[in-house]
Amino acid sequence: MTLAFPVINALGTLDNPNLQFAPGAADRARLAYGNSAAAVDARSLADARSSGLAAVNITLGHVAGSDDPFEATVRDIAAWDALVRAQPSSLRKIHLAADIAAARAAGQVGVIYGFQNTEMLGTDLDRIRLFADLGVRIIQLTYNGRNAIGDGATVPDDRGLSPFGREAVERLQAEGVLVDLSHSSTATCLRALDVARKPLAITHSGCRAVANHPRNKTDAELRRVAEGGGVVGIYSMPYLRLQGQPHAADLIAHIEHALEVCGEDHVGIGTDGCVSAIDDMAAYRRHLEDEVATRKRLGIGAPGETADVTLFLPDLCGPTQFTRLAELLAARGHGEARIAKILGGNFIRLFDETLA
Repeated sequence: MTLAFPVINALGTLDNPNLQFAPGAADRARLAYGNSAAAVDARSLADARSSGLAAVNITLGHVAGSDDPFEATVRDIAAWDALVRAQPSSLRKIHLAADIAAARAAGQVGVIYGFQNTEMLGTDLDRIRLFADLGVRIIQLTYNGRNAIGDGATVPDDRGLSPFGREAVERLQAEGVLVDLSHSSTATCLRALDVARKPLAITHSGCRAVANHPRNKTDAELRRVAEGGGVVGIYSMPYLRLQGQPHAADLIAHIEHALEVCGEDHVGIGTDGCVSAIDDMAAYRRHLEDEVATRKRLGIGAPGETADVTLFLPDLCGPTQFTRLAELLAARGHGEARIAKILGGNFIRLFDETLA
């Protein structure tokens, strides 16, 4: 099957993951999150283009760690701006939904600048305009823990969205930035939906009714996002199941449950992974062991994270992953129009309605 429609990865990476395993790889902990501009090479760009990827929301700036969140984020934006300028035939920075069509027509991959935390805002909501002016189009309210905005998925005493967080949601939407509810606690998610005046997104999560894990969303959250016109992206992460290695069938189960709850106009994909395949699985396993330990040390890991489970689906990875997913959905009886919505059309519509 050749994809005749654009693919939007609502959360993913453009890096070549194999560079993380090279002897003497610099900044090992930073590369564990992907999306280092230094880890994008000719292979990863070629793989992204051949996969049918039209645009990807990449995580920039501070997620966790000891660096100053604001300074680290500004440096990261500058590094990606430099990379996009250096690769004009391959990459295009996305500001509006129309830029995605332009990128696809030019044979480029669209790069959507996004955050997976709001700690870089500090206590200054004027920074929202600053980052919007720098081209940040998607901002996730929390990571797994608690910040000034609200509580993340692993906070045991869920207090939800703070008063500061309510103001932040309003300012984000006023500046034309898409609010991302991934990683948020249930109370934070539902309260943000109460405050919102435009559609919101869950760029990368799963369905708690299928796998009862805190990183997955309840039916109430999924339904409320859809009722508000938003889109839920389903990931390819270990949390698709509670034990053992998830595979493509697990992803399909979550997608189909989301379709039942949300409807076909409100489901997409956000793999939370890369396009290029892993060449050396033994080296990857060693790297994953380091990453799991680092996340645990930083206090940002989620329950059940283990080096025994890969951060990708073994039977749905590499540059053919989107084509293969389309084939699997078709085999399950989903029509081409629905598949086109899931793999890209729904998020393009959402971007058109929310980005400014």
